[in-house]
Amino acid sequence: MAIAKAERLMNLALCLLGTRRPLTKRELRSSIEAYIEASSDDSFNRMFERDKDDLRELGLVIETVEGIEGDIGYLARRDSNRLPPITLDAEEAAALGLAAKIWQQARLAGAASGALQKLRAAGMPLAADGADYDAGQPHSALEPRIPAHEAAFEPLMLACRDRRPVVFDYRKSTAAHPEQRQVEPWILECWRGHWYVAGWDRERKAERVFRLSRITGRVRSRQGAFTAPVPDHVTVRETVESWAGETATGTARIKLRAEHGYPLRARALTLRELGDGWDELEIPNGHGLDAWLVEFGPDVVVLEPAELRADVIDRLRAVAKG
Repeated sequence: MAIAKAERLMNLALCLLGTRRPLTKRELRSSIEAYIEASSDDSFNRMFERDKDDLRELGLVIETVEGIEGDIGYLARRDSNRLPPITLDAEEAAALGLAAKIWQQARLAGAASGALQKLRAAGMPLAADGADYDAGQPHSALEPRIPAHEAAFEPLMLACRDRRPVVFDYRKSTAAHPEQRQVEPWILECWRGHWYVAGWDRERKAERVFRLSRITGRVRSRQGAFTAPVPDHVTVRETVESWAGETATGTARIKLRAEHGYPLRARALTLRELGDGWDELEIPNGHGLDAWLVEFGPDVVVLEPAELRADVIDRLRAVAKG
């Protein structure tokens, strides 16, 4: 059914883009096989109106023109449906290439790779796969990646994009059994190695954040529109820190390379210059700090506590092994 509809939409788009004059419903019905097979005029009219609305939602500009004899015709002018030329400078192209490499472990890997291929074919200055993004900088042994292994990632990503409510079973860290949640998802966020979704919990009538690894079973979509307004800017990182219990339980002492790690410096309780290009910082220490420190690679050395130092070393060894 999905393939048949996609083929019907494609045929309608080609007809509207390929004509030099407006085509009436009668002409379109006689030109597209799926419309010819419609059981009645009412069935065709409903099908055509849905298809026309779907194409417009996809971005196709369809004009409605009234003829001399009062007939209504439709066409999609090519100049109205042509995107402007894409121009990227070297830094913008490098950012796109880096973003595509981040998604190589997720379901978006195919789409990201295809997008880069099209940009390269258009002459964009994208680095070749595996090459450094800045020839003047040494190649880094650490490559940015965002793992997305949770089964809930893809359906929630699509639900956020399409603004569709969802239902799923969720097990809190303090609960023995999962509970059903009805959520209007706003945005997904990867924070300290874990994926979270922020949205509106319909039963609790409040904003909530859910960790994807605690979602059990299948994420089911629901019909209907959102009942709560979507914020213009969802500060998920701060919300996650508040709701996920990722609060500091102590402090840690680290060495940080000078002029690096500004997010760590912003949270530092104390800072002391050590010389030789290094500073010593005391920062809040809580669950998940080891995963965050690993993101800074060789620019961070954990001094204490010993448990945190061991956790960071274990994570770095796992990265080195691939």
